[in-house]
Amino acid sequence: MTTTPIKIETAVIELDEPLMRGNTQITELTLRRPKSGALRGVSLMDLMNMNVSALQVVLPRISEPPLTQFDVAAMDPADLIKCGMEVSVFLAPKADRALVSQSK
Repeated sequence: MTTTPIKIETAVIELDEPLMRGNTQITELTLRRPKSGALRGVSLMDLMNMNVSALQVVLPRISEPPLTQFDVAAMDPADLIKCGMEVSVFLAPKADRALVSQSK
């Protein structure tokens, strides 16, 4: 069986615990695959290891609606893990992304 590499550009994350921004409740996020510029100043190894500090820098750069570092710091740990796993998938080689997409 041959796996076809796919290009994953976005991921929608449904939050277990919505974020509050004023009177607005954020229940889901769309993360887009980062370009190299969105990764500046962050260790790729830290991102792959889902380091909280690295995610606090990168998630505001790739999320819609745009998060702040405060939003990421206030995020439920389960939601932060879901976001971190998607970032890790974005950074994986194409062949590995194909394996991930088959398991979903």
